[in-house]
Amino acid sequence: MRNLIAEEYSALTRPYEKCEAFGPSSLTDAELLAVIIRTGRKGQSAVSLAEAVLALPPGGSGLTGLLRMSAQELRQIPGIGRIKALELMCIGELSKRMSAYRAHRALSLDSPSSIADYYMEQLRHDTQENVICMMADARGHVIGDEVITRGTVNASLLSTRDLFMTAMKYHAVTIVLIHNHPSGDPTPSEADHIITRKAVCAGQLLDIKVCDHIIIGDCCYVSFLEAGFLDAME
Repeated sequence: MRNLIAEEYSALTRPYEKCEAFGPSSLTDAELLAVIIRTGRKGQSAVSLAEAVLALPPGGSGLTGLLRMSAQELRQIPGIGRIKALELMCIGELSKRMSAYRAHRALSLDSPSSIADYYMEQLRHDTQENVICMMADARGHVIGDEVITRGTVNASLLSTRDLFMTAMKYHAVTIVLIHNHPSGDPTPSEADHIITRKAVCAGQLLDIKVCDHIIIGDCCYVSFLEAGFLDAME
């Protein structure tokens, strides 16, 4: 009887059996990853290997850190080869897309928070600044978005010409600028104010309204519209 109980307990400490018995919500972060990793290596279980992944810099902060890791960084861990590294990266990308899909249903040009939610997972983990132009038609329906420029950790150079050429390609009537601050602090810089002012002025000449400029930080954002910064530019 004692051996039977021990066997049942051992089975329920393995991720697959634990998930089957109690559901995926019962699994720890390491156990969830272990299900994806499937196998460990000699002398190391899949769960132990998953714990090593979650502890590896520049991750070091659990599942969220995994989204910032490259395949090369993942392969530094003994037991994580090419295929496992790619699988883990795909899991991270899948989580971003699922988050964006949920947020898309609430997306509204009248709601800066809904726009920030939509782009949050895509941008908040990025180590470079990216400027995205989101475009809408005359009825306020979002008709597309494009990355206008990719910058460095410290700055992002935005071409007003490229911005409005993209908007005109989509026949947009209104646009919203979105970009991230890799530091995690969304406080607008002087350069952000200058870029926005140039875009607003150019848009007035082309009859394309700049509705907002939203800066994404780490789980936070600043909207030029909400902050009242656009009032002085129009």
